[in-house]
Amino acid sequence: MSSYLILKNIHMTAAYLTVVMFALRLLLDLVGKPEWRRMPVRWVPHVNDTILLVAAVGLLFVTPWSPFAHGWLMAKIVLLLGYIAAGVFALKENASFTVRLIAAALALVQITAIFHLATAKPF
Repeated sequence: MSSYLILKNIHMTAAYLTVVMFALRLLLDLVGKPEWRRMPVRWVPHVNDTILLVAAVGLLFVTPWSPFAHGWLMAKIVLLLGYIAAGVFALKENASFTVRLIAAALALVQITAIFHLATAKPF
C-alpha cells in the first residue's frame, strides 16, 4: 500500500474519531456528567488530533497539493481554526449554556463543511 493511502486512511479515521469524541464530550456535559474532565476522555482527543495533524502534514509532503494553490484546502484550514475556537467555547465549563450551545452548533457546522470540502474538493 502506498504511503499516500496509508496517510489518507489514518487521516480520515482520526477525523471521524475527532467528531465522535467531540460529540461524546458534548453529550456528557449535556447529561450532567462533568467528571469526564478528570478521565482519559479529556486527553485522548488531543492525542487523536495530533495524529490527525501529523497525517495531514504527511499528506502535504506526498501529494502535490499546496494550501495556497488549492482553495478547498485553504478553506479547510480556516474552517479548522474556527472549529477549534468554537470547540473551546462549547466545552468551557464556566461559559453560559447559551454560549456553549451556540458554540457547539457552530463547531458542528464547521466540521460538516470541512468534511464536505474534503470529499467534494469544489474549488
